[in-house]
Amino acid sequence: MDLDQAREFGRRHHHAVFTTRRPSGGIQQSPVLTTVDEHGRFTVSSREAAYKTLNVRADPWAQLLVLDDAFFGSWIWVEGTVEVVSLPDAMEPLVDYYRSVSGEHDNWDDYRASMQRERRVLLRLQPERAGPDREG
Repeated sequence: MDLDQAREFGRRHHHAVFTTRRPSGGIQQSPVLTTVDEHGRFTVSSREAAYKTLNVRADPWAQLLVLDDAFFGSWIWVEGTVEVVSLPDAMEPLVDYYRSVSGEHDNWDDYRASMQRERRVLLRLQPERAGPDREG
C-alpha cells in the first residue's frame, strides 16, 4: 500500500491497535486513538509510564492497525520508527492531536492541566511500510 493512501485513511479513521516489542521479545498491544499530523506521522497520546511508551523508548519500532468504525470494514496497518515527545514540548502537539480526533475542547486550560497531571506524551510513528497489499 502506498504510504500516502495509508495517511489518508488515518486522517479519516482514528480507532487503532498500537503494537510494540517488549524487552523480553514478546509483543504488547494497546487500543488507542490515532491521527496523522501535518508532517504525515501517525500520532498517539500516551503516558510517560505506559508500557507502550517504555517499550518504544527501548526499541523505537511500532505498528498500528487502524480500523474503520465498522470494525469488520476497511483497515490498514503501518509500521515504522517512533519518536516520544515529552512535556513541555508535547503540549501543543497534544492539543493538535485532540482537535484532529475530537474537535474543540470545552476548556483548553483544563485539558492542558490534565495533560500535565497524567504526564502525557505524544508518540509519533513515521510510517515506513503500510498494507495490506493484497487480499487473501
